[in-house]
Amino acid sequence: MSVDVGAKAPDFTLPNQDRENVTLSDKLRNGPVVLAFFPAAFSSVCQQEMCTFRDSMAELNKSNAQVLGVSTDTFFALKAWGDSQKLNFPLLSDYNKNVIRSYGVVNADMIGLKDISKRAVFVIGRDGTVKHREVLDDARNEPNYEKVKQALATA
Repeated sequence: MSVDVGAKAPDFTLPNQDRENVTLSDKLRNGPVVLAFFPAAFSSVCQQEMCTFRDSMAELNKSNAQVLGVSTDTFFALKAWGDSQKLNFPLLSDYNKNVIRSYGVVNADMIGLKDISKRAVFVIGRDGTVKHREVLDDARNEPNYEKVKQALATA
């Protein structure tokens, strides 16, 4: 079961694409966090989604929001992909799949890839509670970016 709106977001520490540890509770001290889980670097819909977040960073920064992309890819793959797409936010490697389990966003089997992340977005307020949650069962769909922005307005 996925973490619900109003629940305390599970804290975690994961390495980013530069192998530096990023801790959710540390990020929340600076403002709300958009936690964007995605199935796979270098895939077309994930690229559209992350580039949409990249292109809306100026707007998101107005509410002091930070985006954290999370997948089960290695930080090596995330580094190459992030650089190629000029992504301007951390990409976190949940290679051991602990965070996707704690958030309840495990896709058991996507075209033969076992236990990778579903596409999901959580907006987490500075107080650490989930303000918005969208978990997509079909990885070909993108999240509702307008609802993410609306949630940030009150986070």
